[in-house]
Amino acid sequence: MALMVGAMPVAATELRLVAPGLAYCDELSARFARLPAARQEVARDLAEEGSQLCHDGHVRTGVAKLRRALRAAQPRQN
Repeated sequence: MALMVGAMPVAATELRLVAPGLAYCDELSARFARLPAARQEVARDLAEEGSQLCHDGHVRTGVAKLRRALRAAQPRQN
């Protein structure tokens, strides 16, 4: 494995993360709205708070809340 990494160009080994934007927040909100369990109070409150954070300019925190809302609204598997 070390040989493969050494042979790769420098640009290919860089890891770049793209900061989430308002469009991603809207996408997560739309995904949440399609879930049947989106009516649960805890999940709905998380989603509303996340969406508001995004629109107030706190996108990373808003995305985190929206992701938590999505997990909370997922059907439980036993």
